[in-house]
Amino acid sequence: MKRNLLLFARLFVGILFIFSGLIKANDPLGFGYKLQEYFDVFHMGFLNGIATLLAILLCALEILLGALLLLGMSARRVAWGLLLLIIFFTLLTFVSAAFKVVTSCGCFGDAIPLTPWQSFTKDLVLLLLIVFIFRERNRITPVVHHPGRRAGLFAAIFTASLMFGSLTYNYGPVIDFLPYKVGANIPALMQVPPGKKPDEYRIVYQLKNSKTGQSRQITDAAYLKEGIWKDDAWKIVGEPTKELWKKGFTPPVKDLFINDASGTDYTRELLENPYYNLVVVAWNLDQANEQAIAAINALALNASEHFNIRTVLLTASSARDAATFSRNHRLFMEVFYADAVPLKSMVRANPGVLLLREGTIVNKWHYHSLPDFDILSKNYFSK
Repeated sequence: MKRNLLLFARLFVGILFIFSGLIKANDPLGFGYKLQEYFDVFHMGFLNGIATLLAILLCALEILLGALLLLGMSARRVAWGLLLLIIFFTLLTFVSAAFKVVTSCGCFGDAIPLTPWQSFTKDLVLLLLIVFIFRERNRITPVVHHPGRRAGLFAAIFTASLMFGSLTYNYGPVIDFLPYKVGANIPALMQVPPGKKPDEYRIVYQLKNSKTGQSRQITDAAYLKEGIWKDDAWKIVGEPTKELWKKGFTPPVKDLFINDASGTDYTRELLENPYYNLVVVAWNLDQANEQAIAAINALALNASEHFNIRTVLLTASSARDAATFSRNHRLFMEVFYADAVPLKSMVRANPGVLLLREGTIVNKWHYHSLPDFDILSKNYFSK
C-alpha cells in the first residue's frame, strides 16, 4: 500500500513540477514580470534587475527536481529541495491570497491562470504529498545506478532546461498563451460579445452629518433613491470610490488605449487600418536594444518607400523621453503611447514587432527573429 502511494506521489509531484517549470520557461520574461510584482510587495526591488535570470534558473530547478524525482536519483537531496520549495511557495501563496497583494501567482504562467486561493489550495495538496515523499525518501531507488551515467543525466536535464529558457527569452515563447497571439483580432478582443454582460460597478460615497456627527457609507443608487442629497446636513467626505458590484464578462484585451503626446485617442485608427502596418513595441525606451531599433527603423523606411506601409512605435515611456529617443535615433516611425501592461503582453521583447492588418495580428517577432525586408516583402507586402 505504501509503495503504491509513494509511486503515485512521485508521479504526481514529478510530472506537475516538470509541467509547471516548462510552462513558465516557455515565457521566462513573463515569469520575470511576475517575480517583480512579488519583489515590490516584499520591498525587494533591488532584485528587479535580475528577475528574468532568476526566472530562468527557477524554471530549470523545477524541471530538474521533477525529473530527478521520477528517476529516483539523489532521493534525499531532492526530497529536501522539494520540501523547502513547497513550504516557501505555500507561505507565499497564502500571503498573496490573505492580503490580496498579488492577484495571480503565475504558477502555470498565462496558460492556466489561478486565483491566489486556488494557488494556495494547490500548494497545500503538494505539501501533503511532498511531506509523505520526504518521510519515505529512503525507500526511493534510482532507475539508473551507474554514478557516471547519473551525473551525465543530471547535467543533460539541467542544461536542456536552461537552454530552453534562454531560447524562449531570446526568441519568444514557443506557444503563445497571451491574448495578442498570431491570428487574434484585437478590436474583437476588446468587445463584450452579444448576450454577455460586462462588469458592473457602483460609486460609493462617504457621508457625514454636520449636525449629529454621524457617518455613513452609501452607494450612488441609494443616494439618489433615498433623496439624502436634499438634506443639507449630509456632506460628502473625500472622493467617491468605484467598486465592483457584479462580476461580468471581462474582454481579453481591456486596458489598451493608444494616444499621442497630446492625449488624442488613436486606438481605433491604428487598429482598424485596412492595410498592412507595422507596430513596433518598445515599452521601455531606456532598456530597448538600440541595435534592434536601428535595424527596425531602416526596415520601416524601406517599407514606406516601396509599399507605403505605415510604421508606428508604441511605448510607455514619457513623451519627453520618447522625443529625445526619436531625435537621437532619427526614427522614421511615428511615436504613440500606451500603458506598459498591455505592451508587455503584446510581444515578449523590447523591442518587438507586430504586423497588423484590419486589427488582426498577421505575425509578430522578437527582434532576434525579425525577417529582413526582402522576406517580409515576398511573404506579406507584395501579396
